[in-house]
Amino acid sequence: MTVNPSGWRPSTPGSVANDTGPATVTGNRALQLEEPLIFELDRGDATGVDIEPVKVSGDRLGGLERKSAIGLPGLSEPETVRHYTRLSRQNYAIDLGLFPLGSCTMKHNPRLNEKVARMAGFADVHPLQPQETVQGAFEVIDTLAHWLIELTGMHSVAMSPKAGAHGELCGLLCIRAALEDRGDAREVVLVPASAHGTNPATAAFAGYRVENIPANAAGRVDLDALKARLGPDVAAVMITNPNTCGLFEPDMVEISRAVHAAGGFVYCDGANFNAIVGRVRPGDLGIDAMHINLHKTFSTPHGGGGPGSGPVVLSEALSPFAPLPFVAKEADGTFKLIEEETAADRDLKSFGRMTAFHGQMGMFTRALSYILSHGADGLRQVAEDAVLNANYVLRQLSDVLDAPFADSGPCMHEAIFSDKGFDGGLSTIDLAKALIDEGFHPMTMYFPLVVHGAMLIEPTETESKAALDQFIAAMRSIAGKAKAGDQSLKAAPVYAPRRRLDETLAARKPVLTYRNPVPDGSEADGAAASVGGG
Repeated sequence: MTVNPSGWRPSTPGSVANDTGPATVTGNRALQLEEPLIFELDRGDATGVDIEPVKVSGDRLGGLERKSAIGLPGLSEPETVRHYTRLSRQNYAIDLGLFPLGSCTMKHNPRLNEKVARMAGFADVHPLQPQETVQGAFEVIDTLAHWLIELTGMHSVAMSPKAGAHGELCGLLCIRAALEDRGDAREVVLVPASAHGTNPATAAFAGYRVENIPANAAGRVDLDALKARLGPDVAAVMITNPNTCGLFEPDMVEISRAVHAAGGFVYCDGANFNAIVGRVRPGDLGIDAMHINLHKTFSTPHGGGGPGSGPVVLSEALSPFAPLPFVAKEADGTFKLIEEETAADRDLKSFGRMTAFHGQMGMFTRALSYILSHGADGLRQVAEDAVLNANYVLRQLSDVLDAPFADSGPCMHEAIFSDKGFDGGLSTIDLAKALIDEGFHPMTMYFPLVVHGAMLIEPTETESKAALDQFIAAMRSIAGKAKAGDQSLKAAPVYAPRRRLDETLAARKPVLTYRNPVPDGSEADGAAASVGGG
């Protein structure tokens, strides 16, 4: 991969000028623009909107009204638009290149899905509309629910959870409700070392005591250790399959049998469902509850401040305890939102609500569009291509990077490497920072904890061989330097708008407010010092 030799370094506090080209007065390098903080652009009296003064005859603030200006920066509308547009040019996105985050499944969001979600009948729907006016929306939810049940082999699905961890909580609350219904006060949840990090956090939040189950030498759950720990105090096992080492759990059926025999339930973290969709049905493995990240498997937008969706599929044993509300199809073909436990024809023992309304309609629409446009054969190919791409990356890099489980057979959707063999004090963080200079977002680092200096790479099925080859070439080059102890990696990233932060200090003492500097160059009273390089 060729790196532009004229990479830039803006001459501003917290950054270092790049000496590979002439300095500029502005700090800009052609279309690579240096952009200050919006508070540094403040012109005081400028504004993009004129608002007439409001006459207030009285207030109900009880003496708590503001005594000074709010401190928002003053900019015109063009200045504000330009500021955020320039900042957007410094973002990395899936529309710019490969996003190798392991266990996050950052894949392309088809524009067809976006077009459907923006159709007036979906984009303009309101959760407080009368039910007879949103029958089409209910049918979308019901149809998506049908296919999620079909693809997982489960009995029912709770659609309201709004994220993966929210779905985990939903599953555990269903389990707690089922145990309480039979008068069984269990207090322990077992979490394997190869599970997602949210699993123990969710179990603790749900009021359970978390105990760890180790991984074996092959990166899978230690079945003997799990069986030895099962007992009358174990409410559930939370297992990620495929796990965060990128490996399928071949003992999953045996694990489920053992847990059920001990009176517990099996929760499966479905974040990695993209690797097995269309090929393996979790219900056939004995799973009782599993959340599905619609953004990971069914290509709805990932994050962004609230558009997540984490439906939870449930076994027959847990279905009566699912949260309210849910959509039901009536005998006359109409749809109804069931919001109370009063339906005479339904055996409801719901633990209650998780959200004010039903779920994330925009994500439901996008996910169903994705499923219907791919079809059964297309979804199966999604899993096969995701696994193929990950194994291609694994085999192309295993001669230059330590791959701790390469001898355990093919991986699933992601490949894991370590920094074993790096010289000169170099580690995973140095390779990751050098990837930024090569134009890539770094992979997931130092996770899972079962691998020292872990580098977890998930290419997804939407990347072409050409894109993978470019990424592999960059990785091979950087890995070679790391093994040779090349100290230039310690300076990376060199071509990014800001240099490497003191990440420990930035995490422990983040600067969350802006204070205007006083004329002598120091900061105003109470100001916090900036951290790191930008």
